[in-house]
Amino acid sequence: MNLHVPHPIPYQGSKRKLSPEIASFITSQVNSLYEPFVGSGAFTLYAARYNLAQRFVIGDALEPLIELWKLMVLEPQKAVHQYNLIWRGQKEDKSYYNKIRESYNQCQDPVMLLYLIARCVKNAVRFNHKGDFTQAADKRRLGTHPDKMAKTVYEVSNLLRGKIEFYAGDFEECLAAAHKDDLVYLDPPYQGTTNGKDRRYYKQLDVNRLCHVLRGLNERDVPFILSYDGMHGDKEYGVALPDDLNVHKILIDAGRSSQATLNGKNIITREALYVTHSVSQNSMRQPIIQRQQMRLGI
Repeated sequence: MNLHVPHPIPYQGSKRKLSPEIASFITSQVNSLYEPFVGSGAFTLYAARYNLAQRFVIGDALEPLIELWKLMVLEPQKAVHQYNLIWRGQKEDKSYYNKIRESYNQCQDPVMLLYLIARCVKNAVRFNHKGDFTQAADKRRLGTHPDKMAKTVYEVSNLLRGKIEFYAGDFEECLAAAHKDDLVYLDPPYQGTTNGKDRRYYKQLDVNRLCHVLRGLNERDVPFILSYDGMHGDKEYGVALPDDLNVHKILIDAGRSSQATLNGKNIITREALYVTHSVSQNSMRQPIIQRQQMRLGI
């Protein structure tokens, strides 16, 4: 039996299912867990649920997303009320989603963003070069029901209130105060979504810039875990990170490719996890997550 981890923002590509395996590298409670590309915050929420860190710092370049996190944690009643109003406004108006999308692109309202993510096709968030939300509505469903969303938002608030900091902006600046007793978890835009046609994120990230920041973390002895690219069947995505980063690469099973399954194929996706040697060497010890589960009797 596992503890329930709330998941209010249903991002495609969320690390919800992979969080237990990522957490297996943490062998003792860290001071602060940094997640500068927070997105749905799946790993932060998992770590908070299992008490893997004393405090949390989350950041993202998409400011309305950070404002949404602030609302959910600090003002859950307001977030729940506004989402309820927006969701129930759908009724039979087939153009309603597009109207909300247009309004969001003008005013950047964080709860409108939550509705768009919950309702859009496959929860696959897409932005154009101007930063406008562009993904269409999923015609098969209406998005997360307000009752379910309310329950989840209140759970998030209970988990994180009083032990979290928020940062809207560049990921390097978000990590400026991290030190050796902390842990950084990075899940940035992958190379395939930065250099190819599928530029799905609000901002892309050049691999050279990422490596520059990782070198800076190494110089400060700040341990990090990085989710970055991987393999789709026999096809490997992205160039390998340079040896001077001194990281250990692990491929973790992300399950069958849903798109391949739709095409009648059975292809396994593996995501690459890059772990600093100070973390990977400690992974031979019993992970803290196992000790927490034993303590909780699960």
